[in-house]
Amino acid sequence: MAKQVDQRKIIAKFVAVVVSILMISLCYSYLLPRTEVEIDTTREVEVQFVATNNATMPWEFYPVEHKVVVHPGEQKEIVFYAKNLTGMDMVGQAIPNVLPNNAADYFLKTECFCFNNQPLTAGDDAELAVVFIIDPDLPASVNTVTLSYTIFDITDRGSMQVSQLK
Repeated sequence: MAKQVDQRKIIAKFVAVVVSILMISLCYSYLLPRTEVEIDTTREVEVQFVATNNATMPWEFYPVEHKVVVHPGEQKEIVFYAKNLTGMDMVGQAIPNVLPNNAADYFLKTECFCFNNQPLTAGDDAELAVVFIIDPDLPASVNTVTLSYTIFDITDRGSMQVSQLK
């Protein structure tokens, strides 16, 4: 009898583990962006890039390319340039915006410098990358999308030194 109880406990634990694994994988499939997207070669979308400094941000900041043409579903990497023009170490944070508003849900950033703070020592510069995909479900009425960033000085908002963030 005790042997049957032990076997039931082992089976119950095994089933619980299997169910947990299935639930986790199901959740991840809904939470993670699609990795395999069909490229729609019959359609082209122009993507424009704009960079703006907040009034208190003394950096040079601009897109290396101001526009590209992509096929929906195609992955593309774009680089922005930033240079700290001051004599002190600073930390910047870029905030993105996508226009038109109805295109924002279809503009998928898979990697972006805006996901992290950007520490630059005095006079230092950096190339900041963003990798994106335009979802093939982008409404047919949208032929041009603008990705803009405003960069802010957040140096005083953290207690860590720039050298600690690099």
